[in-house]
Amino acid sequence: MNHVSLKDVARRAGVSFQTAGKVLNNKGTVSAATRQRILAAADELGYVPNALARGLITRSTAVIGVVASDLSQTVLTQPVVGIEREARRQGHAVIIGSVDRDGRNAPEVVRRLLEQRVDGIILVAPMIEENVEIATYLRGKLPVVSTHDLPGGGVPVIHVDDEAVGRLVGRHLIALGHRQIGTIIGAPSRHVTGRRLAGYRHALVEAGIPVDERFVDEGQWEVEGGYQATHRLLDRCPTLTAIFAHNDLMAVGVLAALHDRGWAVPGDCAVIGCDDIPVGARTIPPLTTMHLPFYDVGEQAARLLFTLVAGQTDPPPETLLAPSLVYRASCGTAQPSGGRRDPARPTDHSSTAPVRTAHGVVHQPEETR
Repeated sequence: MNHVSLKDVARRAGVSFQTAGKVLNNKGTVSAATRQRILAAADELGYVPNALARGLITRSTAVIGVVASDLSQTVLTQPVVGIEREARRQGHAVIIGSVDRDGRNAPEVVRRLLEQRVDGIILVAPMIEENVEIATYLRGKLPVVSTHDLPGGGVPVIHVDDEAVGRLVGRHLIALGHRQIGTIIGAPSRHVTGRRLAGYRHALVEAGIPVDERFVDEGQWEVEGGYQATHRLLDRCPTLTAIFAHNDLMAVGVLAALHDRGWAVPGDCAVIGCDDIPVGARTIPPLTTMHLPFYDVGEQAARLLFTLVAGQTDPPPETLLAPSLVYRASCGTAQPSGGRRDPARPTDHSSTAPVRTAHGVVHQPEETR
């Protein structure tokens, strides 16, 4: 298929190449009649501006790159949607490169984005948070924002306050009277796992409850992992009265395991998840969970990237967005318990507006409302 060029439009309109360029690039002035003739010719021929050619002149392709992880997972897709919509609002297109689970193809993904001469890159691939090669390669080449840690610093990071996630969950369960609280973690190597676990332990310590490592097991972010980890936990510690799963998929596995053991939820064991995926509102009983503002993370990452593209040289090194507790029946209460609220203020408050989801009420720390 042959693309219609600017010269084709100029020939059809009977004007010079330069005059057609002024009108179609919205630069310079021409008479109203000439402008109308050029626009009509462009419409008749189906002319589409050549972004690459324009980029040679403006030194901007009006395209940003996104290094993303598995886009089949809802929670990992939401930041990308936020990025794309904000980019569209700012007149930019988005090229997405997907990184494999082991992260080995990350250098190739980054290289291809750079070959496209993107104006900047946003990293939404937590499996590369320890990748020194990528961090070194990108640093200083072009504007970069990340939604996860990157070795060596120098790249601004926007992400959810995951330590606050663990604190809020722990404090909520403690306020409900639980003292033996198990937790099922995701991949131990991930920073998010360490932060959520640290917050959970912080809540126990401040309440004077001993931290018992027997109450922790691994579920690897999967439903089956949560199912098997629950059985291991209860075989080891049958007196547990509550379980916190680091994501909702594992929490679904927890509910299934408790059902198979004949345990009532929340009568025998309360359950709380994290991420607020849609299925949580339809489990039996509906799942109490943490709502994380993933869309806002992507949207704000894009906004920050565009300020860097525009020349800002001193961005904040880290921006934390606040999580929120969604009350449902799996913890035995659908309303705030009157327990203690999390005292930590997020660095960024733009995502703290109350949110309502199906069959659940979102609660946020008192100081963020």
